[in-house]
Amino acid sequence: MSNRKLTILGIVAVLMVIWAYVQSQISNKPRTKPNKPVYLIQGLDPEDIGSIILGTAENTVTLKQQAGRFVVTNKDNYPAVTGEINELITKCLDIRTVELYTDDKANHKALGVTEEDARSVVKFFKPDSTPLTGVIIGKYKEESQGTYVRLASNDKVYVTLESPWIKNNAMDYIKQELITINADDIESVTITYPNGDYALKKENQTIMLENLAEDKQLKDKEYEQVFKALTNLRFIDVRKKLAEDEELAFDRKFICRLKDSTTYTISIAQKDDKTYVTCEAEFMDKTPVTKENVVESEEELKKKEAKLLARDKANEFTTKHRDWIYEIAEYKAKELTKQLSELIEDKKKPEENKQVNDSNM
Repeated sequence: MSNRKLTILGIVAVLMVIWAYVQSQISNKPRTKPNKPVYLIQGLDPEDIGSIILGTAENTVTLKQQAGRFVVTNKDNYPAVTGEINELITKCLDIRTVELYTDDKANHKALGVTEEDARSVVKFFKPDSTPLTGVIIGKYKEESQGTYVRLASNDKVYVTLESPWIKNNAMDYIKQELITINADDIESVTITYPNGDYALKKENQTIMLENLAEDKQLKDKEYEQVFKALTNLRFIDVRKKLAEDEELAFDRKFICRLKDSTTYTISIAQKDDKTYVTCEAEFMDKTPVTKENVVESEEELKKKEAKLLARDKANEFTTKHRDWIYEIAEYKAKELTKQLSELIEDKKKPEENKQVNDSNM
């Protein structure tokens, strides 16, 4: 047989091998398209959920139901936001598939639907830790609005109608607003620190520094930032108070008093370039609210109701936050810890009057 014929036979053999490989790959990717989108999770009753685990390995976030509400176990069982939990469950239940892409486990890694490579992993468990179901969300499908997804208990990979976005961080499920106050309700702010203290008060809509020396004046904007610091106080991390927290020196205080006599006290400690706070509130008006024998006006009744509501709100705030230490952002820490020297400057001398007319003219 000539060399030419041998070469042709060799080429044919290579082509046959390639064709066989392509056919095997196609056979491993069944793409059955249903008549209409089908829900990936079916038969899950949210009432059966005792815990939810997000992610894998060291990056897991555990949301556990305790006493009728979910807590974030990664953050010492800090209460989770019910709305965020409901949204997470709803997003998973709303995942709809439009195509069965493959049922071959060998394709999982390339599609990002192994637990190690997934964009998101969500697993649901009963209160006794028995698995209910789970969702593994992989890569986005090219030229599509969908993504690759599968149930944790199944090798079948589907393409979704839309790409679900799951929040994967523990703090995503915690309400980070600590205090929100209307600036118009603030009466005064007092700041204390190891080597001094000062107080800002509002009089006739003007913020003033108490006992300001005659030769000093307030700097522009700086004092306003301090006065309004609690209009929006958020935290970036949280943990339980522990015995070893005695090493934190809460030697600064930011005390904000409202017009209705509610007082918020923020105790502040700084360590390793981080700022920690503890919080409490107290309703300072201790006069009892009593029912008079005479008929009271609607205005008087509303005042008494507002007082009771403010007192309850202060008590609830302290009860909720007294066992926790919060870490706050650097920019907010600066507002809460400014010293007096950072707010005042020497009073500017008036400019000398310029002579406008020449006496000889």
